[in-house]
Amino acid sequence: MSKSAATRARPLSPHLQIYKPIPTMMMSIVHRITGVALYFGIVLVIAWLLAAATSESWFNTVSAIYGSWIGRLVLFGLTWSLVHHLLGGIRHFVMDTGRALDKQGSTRLATMMPFISIALTILLWVIGYMARGA
Repeated sequence: MSKSAATRARPLSPHLQIYKPIPTMMMSIVHRITGVALYFGIVLVIAWLLAAATSESWFNTVSAIYGSWIGRLVLFGLTWSLVHHLLGGIRHFVMDTGRALDKQGSTRLATMMPFISIALTILLWVIGYMARGA
């Protein structure tokens, strides 16, 4: 079956190269990325639980890996992913109630997201180290 002239003359949909990145779009993308990071980060939690259930030597090995500077950096990133994804969910919940749907409100919320998520992540780690006594 041949295509009609009207079908062939249709313009293509714009691609990401055409859109100007705006805060709400970027936070939507980051929300999806943090969701994927959390999906793979659960493997670290499972490894820790398996090590705790297996033997003391295996648990000490996993604790040494997680306690190294690279392990702490990965855990910090995982904590940030969790906090950022949680805040993104709260932002969407607020928008589902009909608030912050105007351009200024949604942009303001999206612009504040990275700063609040980083601040809360640092606060969580400070509280964690204070509770630990280190």
